[in-house]
Amino acid sequence: MSAHRTAPAGQPLPLLVEAESADRDAIRLIKSDRERLRASLRTHGALLLRGFDIGGIDGFDQVVRELSGDPLTYSERSSPRSTIKGNVYTSTDYPPEEEIFVHNENSYQASWPRTLYFYCDQPPETRGATPLTDIRKVYASIDPEVREEFARRGWMVVRNFHDHFGVAWRELFNTDERAEVEAYCRSKDIEFEWLGGDGLRTRARRDAIHTHPETGETVWFNHIVFFHHTTLPAEVREGLLGLFGEEDLPTNTYYGDGGRIPDEVTDHLRACYRAQTVRFDYQRDDVLVVDNMLAAHGREPFTGARRIAVAMAEPYAPHARSGPGGE
Repeated sequence: MSAHRTAPAGQPLPLLVEAESADRDAIRLIKSDRERLRASLRTHGALLLRGFDIGGIDGFDQVVRELSGDPLTYSERSSPRSTIKGNVYTSTDYPPEEEIFVHNENSYQASWPRTLYFYCDQPPETRGATPLTDIRKVYASIDPEVREEFARRGWMVVRNFHDHFGVAWRELFNTDERAEVEAYCRSKDIEFEWLGGDGLRTRARRDAIHTHPETGETVWFNHIVFFHHTTLPAEVREGLLGLFGEEDLPTNTYYGDGGRIPDEVTDHLRACYRAQTVRFDYQRDDVLVVDNMLAAHGREPFTGARRIAVAMAEPYAPHARSGPGGE
C-alpha cells in the first residue's frame, strides 16, 4: 500500500502520512511499511496518519500494537485520565478552557514510554490542538549556563498529597497499604515522608538532559517547567500558595540538590519551549504518533466535544545513574 509523506509547510513535525489510494487501511500500511515509518518517526519526532479508516478505539488499539507492541498501563500518574478500554485512555481530563503546557510523558519517573499515540475520535469546534515541541531544538536554544547548572545538579520534583485535595496517594499508587507505597517508592528511587494524619511527601531526583537511545541525540527531557508553580495560571498559583505555601504545594520542582530554581530561569525555559512549538488542527480519525524522547506535547484550550484517545507504548529505563540528577 502506498502513502504520501510531506512535512507541513514551514515546520518539521509532524510528518504527514496520507493515504494516496482508495485503500485506506492503516494496518495494511503499517504491515507493509513499518520500518520506514519508524525511521521517519525517529527523524521527525512525530507522524500524523491522516485519511485512513481507523475503525474506532479497537482499530486505534490495533494501530498501536502493529507499530509499537502492547500499550502500557498509565501508572504513577500526575494528571486525571479515564480508561476507555484496556490500556487506551482519555486525554487529560482538564477543563477545556485550560492550556496544558508542553511536556514529555512521565519524564519525572524512573522509566517512561518511548512512543505516544493520540487518536481523534471527535475533533473540537475550535483550537484544541496537541502542540508539539522538538526537544532537540529546545536543548540547543537554552542558555549554556542554564544547561550546565542542570547538567551538574539535576532536577527534583516534590509532590505533596494532602487530605481531601487533589490526587490522593491511594489513587496514584493504587493501594491503601502504606507498606506497598513505600516498596514502590524504593523500587523507583523516590524518597517518601509521611506527614500528619494521612499526608505524604515524595521527592524524585532525575536528570534534566538525556541521550536518545537510538539516534544518540542530546535532548532536554524533564518536567522542570511543567511542574514548577510559576507555570500555573496566576490566579491558580496565588490560590495554591495562599493555601499551602511553596513547600507544601501539590507539585513543584527544584534543582536536584533541593535548591530553589530562580523564576528567571523558568521564564527562560518556557520561552525556549514556546519558540519551538508548532501546531496543527485535528481531523476525525487522525492518529498522531510521537517519539516521547524527541518531541514534547501539550494541549490548547478548545470549544466543542473534543474526544482524543491516548495510548503509550515501548517502555524505556536508563540503565545507570549519572550523578545527582537521577538515572
